[in-house]
Amino acid sequence: MKIESTGKLQRVLNSGGFAVTAECGPPRGADAEIVRKKGELLKGCVDAVNVTDNQTAIVRMSSIAACAHLVTMGIEPVMQMVTRDRNRIALQSDIMGAYSLGITNILCLSGDHQTFGSQPDALNVFDIDSMNLVRTVQTMREQGQDMSGFELKGAPRMFIGAAANPFADPFEYRVMRLAKKIDAGADFIQTQCVYNLARFKAWMKMAQDEGLTEKVHILAGVTPMKSVGMAKYMATRVAGMDVPEGLIKRMEGVAKPKVAEEGIKICLETIAALREIQGVHGIHLMAIEWEDVVERIVSEAGLLPRP
Repeated sequence: MKIESTGKLQRVLNSGGFAVTAECGPPRGADAEIVRKKGELLKGCVDAVNVTDNQTAIVRMSSIAACAHLVTMGIEPVMQMVTRDRNRIALQSDIMGAYSLGITNILCLSGDHQTFGSQPDALNVFDIDSMNLVRTVQTMREQGQDMSGFELKGAPRMFIGAAANPFADPFEYRVMRLAKKIDAGADFIQTQCVYNLARFKAWMKMAQDEGLTEKVHILAGVTPMKSVGMAKYMATRVAGMDVPEGLIKRMEGVAKPKVAEEGIKICLETIAALREIQGVHGIHLMAIEWEDVVERIVSEAGLLPRP
């Protein structure tokens, strides 16, 4: 699991620290200032910042470009890369290009299907899946070769991440899929947002029993909820999300001006509980278009200053 360190996130995790990552969604346009403003809100309070890759299948500034802007600010990015939009030639080319720009972390994903986005008639690619993308990056890093066996002049020494959803069905298959991603070469895992702590603990126990928590760094996803509407939307409209009814009722029981504060409180309680679970090596804080609360949450969770 431990390879030569290339970035802060990797160093924190390999040293046994509790990592904190956040998320930055690029704009629907070419205005780099939007990326820089988000970056300033996150700088210094997290170890690395995920940059999404046309999330929800909506056209946005490329993840590579947004990551490059963060690098110039002294912020370490995690480049998300989806297989929906590129064939294996383009994927490998972008990996090498990104690394040449100082981007040392990658999160390998399949991507949201285009029918859910703003241009549902677009053709998808899915030449390889996210599992094979993980294996491709690992081969390029460890063997210095592309998928055709051609020797690279400068291997991309990427720290490789993958996603996991402990809440999707069938539940028993979740740990099997996690094991496959680790075998493919994943160094760290970022999970779906955790609201159902009981189910997440059961998943972690299964992963621990299989010895998987000794082979990979697991970062649990957390998202503060701004409103009751957001809680209900995530519970009913977001695939693979598990938001307990009791949590929604708790949000409903708070006066409207204080609902966002209650969402932050729930997030802090969740982080405290996650820190007590053996095998959890960090959190991935997804404050969706709410980046200005990240520093407060990280501070009140007792996770500042960062190493």
